[in-house]
Amino acid sequence: MFIDSHCHLNFPELAENIDDVFTKMKLNEVSHALCVSVDLDKLPQVLKLAEQHDNLYASVGVHPDYELAIEPTQAELVRLAQHPKVIAIGETGLDYFRLQGDLEWQRERFRTHIRAARECRKPLIIHTRSAAADTLRLMQEEDAGQIGGVLHCFTESLEFAQTAIEMGFYISFSGIVTFKNALEIKKVAATIPLDKILIETDSPYLAPVPYRGKLNQPAYVKHVAEEIARLRNVSLDEIGLATSENFRRLFR
Repeated sequence: MFIDSHCHLNFPELAENIDDVFTKMKLNEVSHALCVSVDLDKLPQVLKLAEQHDNLYASVGVHPDYELAIEPTQAELVRLAQHPKVIAIGETGLDYFRLQGDLEWQRERFRTHIRAARECRKPLIIHTRSAAADTLRLMQEEDAGQIGGVLHCFTESLEFAQTAIEMGFYISFSGIVTFKNALEIKKVAATIPLDKILIETDSPYLAPVPYRGKLNQPAYVKHVAEEIARLRNVSLDEIGLATSENFRRLFR
């Protein structure tokens, strides 16, 4: 019924107990998951997991926080995206929260990913934190709407969400939407069209209530769906079916 649209199963905290991860996914009706790349060094781990499990998919990208990572070229991203289990480019984007100083290299990396996504015709997974204006500006300048994608782990305003949706992007909610003080995020989840919503864990991080502060895993995406169902006053089944269909539509 549920699909975790963004997780990091190759990270040691989850990889060391991967059988248990899949057991809990099944128990909680989580049928599929997208294991998202954050650097090229660890990409073979991501691809191996996707190859070993029919219900796992992969992406190719370098996270904006990884300042010292191997810098990808457009051609390299396009080449790596030809793998049959790769369904997206990213995660990519901008993050001005953790890093300071001249971040032009981050903006150039983001542009490279957008151009690669347009070339290989695979959607973008975009991360943005404390960089809303520049994120939208670069998306517009590079015509990211031509290929579309998802704003993952969404923490921005309703206005930002609506602008991204107009550009052809989906909005993905993580466990943060279950946090008591996440009022703006709850508002977005209750307001935007249901056919533009995805759900995710971003595991092993950001476990939802009632597991907040503990190790996150794909099985817990059900709690994200439960909160969105509560906010929209609809059934859990409706959220599960809609977000799964949205995932399949976006990632083709």
